[in-house]
Amino acid sequence: MVKLLTDDDKFSQQPLSAVVEAYHGAIRDLVRRRLDETGGDWNRFVFDKSYELIGASELAAIERKLLAMGHRFDWSALISAQERPDAYKPAPGVGDDLSGFSFEHPNAVVCAVEADGREQRGVGDNVVKYAANLIGIARYIRSSARVIEFLSSGVPAETIAVIDDSGGTLTAPVLEHFKGVLCAGGTVRSHLGILTREYGIPCLMNARISGIKEGDRIEIECTAKPKTAEDYQQNIEVTARVWRLKKA
Repeated sequence: MVKLLTDDDKFSQQPLSAVVEAYHGAIRDLVRRRLDETGGDWNRFVFDKSYELIGASELAAIERKLLAMGHRFDWSALISAQERPDAYKPAPGVGDDLSGFSFEHPNAVVCAVEADGREQRGVGDNVVKYAANLIGIARYIRSSARVIEFLSSGVPAETIAVIDDSGGTLTAPVLEHFKGVLCAGGTVRSHLGILTREYGIPCLMNARISGIKEGDRIEIECTAKPKTAEDYQQNIEVTARVWRLKKA
């Protein structure tokens, strides 16, 4: 049996995303205003005057307004958490500010404290070789809520984002404001690796780190040799180091 879709069915469905809901709502408001201004009936408006009263310029203005309000980021900020909800649950015993949280990779390369106070806390696959190593503050990005927080308040200075989503969709809205990136998954050819290369942001993919906590001052060896596709194919280990620096 074929079920016909009624108006009640159509308008009771949830929108695909916040941006769809915002766009449709703006269109409905525009139609209401134009209908009130004409003073005519609905049928005449739809079949006679709508193309004259609502044109491409009005629709383009709605789109510009939605973009300026940040709605273009809704989908990318939420999709990772929707597709992989378990990966973005708060870690046990860790507060909303992620104080005390750290990735604890079983294969992290950890070394003794060096003479200058640096302590190696892991390695990763370097995406691009830069002229100097990068020093910044580790900040974990593990939820869409934090991305939206950074969108509203700005990404803190010196942020080296530590994330586990190699697709890059979660952090896309704020990616260009990071000083550097450590990603616990993927390869240099993953989406996030490609994005950071295009933005000129030092990045280590497949980062195996341990003991780096939210707010720690760290150094990334982005002067190391980048890992190539041939290295992956031949299972050649080519890594760059990550250090935790002594507190001032």
